[in-house]
Amino acid sequence: MHQTKVWFPYVSPMDPCPPVLEKTYSTPPNLYIGFQPPNLPQFSPHEALRLGTLWPALYSPYHPRKY
Repeated sequence: MHQTKVWFPYVSPMDPCPPVLEKTYSTPPNLYIGFQPPNLPQFSPHEALRLGTLWPALYSPYHPRKY
């Protein structure tokens, strides 16, 4: 499942600024899990502290945007 979605906004012919043809946004995995299923796999305690979550299904990496 991809966590980054793409949106193509309307580009007006009357807009004086250069158009932005594509915008992206991220959707966290907890939007797709309504409740915590039993027996989810878990990271090791050291890896969970490093990644910020105990469950791989809820892990969402952070990729800073490049300007």
